[in-house]
Amino acid sequence: MSDKKIQPAKIEAVADLDKQFEGVNDFIFASYRGMTVEQLFTLRRQLRKEGAEFKVVKNNFAKIVFRNRKAAGVDGYLVGPTAVAIPRKESGPVAKILIDYAKEVPTLEVKGGYIGGSAFDSKQVEAFSKLPGKMELLSMLMGTMNAPAQNMVYALNGVATKLVRTLVAYGEKKASGE
Repeated sequence: MSDKKIQPAKIEAVADLDKQFEGVNDFIFASYRGMTVEQLFTLRRQLRKEGAEFKVVKNNFAKIVFRNRKAAGVDGYLVGPTAVAIPRKESGPVAKILIDYAKEVPTLEVKGGYIGGSAFDSKQVEAFSKLPGKMELLSMLMGTMNAPAQNMVYALNGVATKLVRTLVAYGEKKASGE
């Protein structure tokens, strides 16, 4: 019977990866095999604009971190060369960037994601990328909430305008002597 001794460097690497994932709830997994350094640089720059990182991870370390976080269903995405998109803000725009970039650069393959506490396959990540973002939804909601008040203002304004026009017409008719 042999006891496996875990090397301190590996424990440290897992802790470091866990620290990098700190405060993040959504992750998108991709295969980057065949991408050039320039393509990776361009993708990372686009993701950085949305407050996201694109990190190449060691699958075994990532599996340990996700197990510790109780993120079920992600082990299947941690096979082969894997990079993880880590959105620090909204994950919708990040998913959109990855999906759009994968269309431009076919060597980038979105494997799946862990979004909102659930594992998503690549098709679900693509569908998620097409949903409006948080700010778009808020502006839609505000527009919807504002519409009744705006319509009431137009209606009240219309009544006052009609009354003024009627009084002006009556005054003009009196002045002309009819």
